[in-house]
Amino acid sequence: MSDAALSSPASSRAVLRLPEFRAMLLATVCSTLAGRAVALTVAYQLYQLTKSPLTLGILGLVEAIPALSLALLGGVVADRNDRRRILLITTGVEVACSLLFFLYAPHAPALGYGPILALIFLLGTARGFSDPALPAFEAQVVPRELLLRASAWQSSAWQAAAIAGPALGGVLYAAVGARGSYLFAAGLYGLALACLASVKAKPRPAFTPGEPVWRSVKEGLAFVVQRQVLVGSMALDLFSVLFGGAVALLPVFASDILRVGPQGLGVLVAAPSIGALAVMLYATRHPPGQGAGRTLLLAVAGFGVCMLVFGLSRHFYLSVAALVAAGLFDGISMVVRKATLRLKAPDHMRGRVSAVSSMFIGASNELGAFESGLAASWLGTARSVWLGGIVTLLVVGVTAYLAPELRAMDLTDIAEDRPG
Repeated sequence: MSDAALSSPASSRAVLRLPEFRAMLLATVCSTLAGRAVALTVAYQLYQLTKSPLTLGILGLVEAIPALSLALLGGVVADRNDRRRILLITTGVEVACSLLFFLYAPHAPALGYGPILALIFLLGTARGFSDPALPAFEAQVVPRELLLRASAWQSSAWQAAAIAGPALGGVLYAAVGARGSYLFAAGLYGLALACLASVKAKPRPAFTPGEPVWRSVKEGLAFVVQRQVLVGSMALDLFSVLFGGAVALLPVFASDILRVGPQGLGVLVAAPSIGALAVMLYATRHPPGQGAGRTLLLAVAGFGVCMLVFGLSRHFYLSVAALVAAGLFDGISMVVRKATLRLKAPDHMRGRVSAVSSMFIGASNELGAFESGLAASWLGTARSVWLGGIVTLLVVGVTAYLAPELRAMDLTDIAEDRPG
């Protein structure tokens, strides 16, 4: 497809005319809203029970352990089975967990926080299978020539719901309490389940019957390693967030460096999401195409520069502008990475490639928060952030040198890439 065709408004609307894609888009919005609302409600209720910040850290760990440890197995399952059925089962688990949270809420003081952790572990287990299956199934629903548009719309829908979800959870908790919040989330998950059920089942990917699971995992890892466009884009995300991220340190900036208090903290937290959503909406009409590899490298470099500016800034409005710009560059890289994942992996391998990607993303988020705290304690908060920005720029330079295929990547070529 030509660049002119890719940038035409008609092409932008074409993907929205697909009923099954609209159903997937609505399912994404509903499940993300529900998930973020449940996360906020659970965290607040758990803190009310324990009054311990440590339990909030444990909460994230309890969900991350099964989600990350099962991802590779989930990728194999997605490449051997009906991906729609996997998503129906995992979304059904989310509905059930929300209803169990609803039943648990009034008995929380008597039962303690053990049931909360058990249900969060179950949700993390479901994530281990749904995260690889979802992008692989989305790529089966949309024609290849519209995958760039679809990826941009999905990213925009997810980002918007991720911003609104915590606010929705807070409003619901204040208005109807924890039980009402859980029940509303169960309804949203139920709507997502109905949307997925309206999408027709797609052919199961081709695989070798009787092949050991470990061999399938090894094959998926080898495929990613052999493709510079895949391993390079994943490594950029991992190391840029690992060394250049500052989200975990924003409370310190708001309190001790910029001295803007909790209201200013809210603005700082929202700023990157505003930038990311804006660029994702732009990408629905102007998706990445020719020169996508260079765009990705420049976007991650721009993210590093923004973190450098944010770490050095002592002015609130400059800091907010740096975070908005950082979100914008991160949004560009997210759109390119998701499009790369859908276009540069064959259907029979897409679940395993998605699993590797989810592990990179999960590791960067979880380890990034830990690295930020550790670096801040050793180097000082501001210094750790601007040095992280410099490290991100070095990572971009090394990646650009070692991955010439990534530099030359062109997403207007919609043919499947395979290892040479």
